[in-house]
Amino acid sequence: MESSAYGASLAGGAFDFWSFIKQTQTIVRLFCWLFSIVVFATIINEGYANHHEGGDTTCMFNENDSACNYAVGIGILAFLACVAFIVLDAYFPQISNAKDRKYIVLGDLVFSGVWTFLWFVCFCVLANLWSKTNAVTLQVPADAARAVVAFAFFSTATWALLTVLAFRRYRLGMDEIGIGYNDPATDHTSPYPSSYPGGPDGYQQSPFTPTTVGEGAYQPPAY
Repeated sequence: MESSAYGASLAGGAFDFWSFIKQTQTIVRLFCWLFSIVVFATIINEGYANHHEGGDTTCMFNENDSACNYAVGIGILAFLACVAFIVLDAYFPQISNAKDRKYIVLGDLVFSGVWTFLWFVCFCVLANLWSKTNAVTLQVPADAARAVVAFAFFSTATWALLTVLAFRRYRLGMDEIGIGYNDPATDHTSPYPSSYPGGPDGYQQSPFTPTTVGEGAYQPPAY
């Protein structure tokens, strides 16, 4: 029987691009990749402005530079992580070692969970700061700020979905390993008989063992 682990056959197989693109995990990861670009690119291009004549540029979210730096930082890291995990997802069916697959899935689960939390914090901070920002006085691009807040929220949702998908894949993998292939040579519960049935040591007496001397000798009939 062909064994499988974490949603793919352990025997591997040819890479099917269209099947890979249609996978739910791939689609969600691409959305995460796109949303991260929107967040950090918008802040880099429009998030800093010289609100006071002759002064330094400040963040459009209530002039809090830490908030902009935080959003840009997790956005760039999310972008790089999405690229790395997409490559791993494409290469995943070619990995025949179940332990290696387990580490990849666990890494995906942990990273997705952490980034869900970080994006949620980012959304809460930016939304709170934007509610306190006077867009007219500071002359900030309101549409850009609202887009950053909205896509921070979208990123929270998509990374949370990735966490759920990774957790399901991990549980599926553990179940598949539990009912997977067992080597008959080491599996004492195998239904197939041993090569040398008989005693506990695998030895069975030959059916042609010589009988005891005189046991089969001729006996004359009694009259």
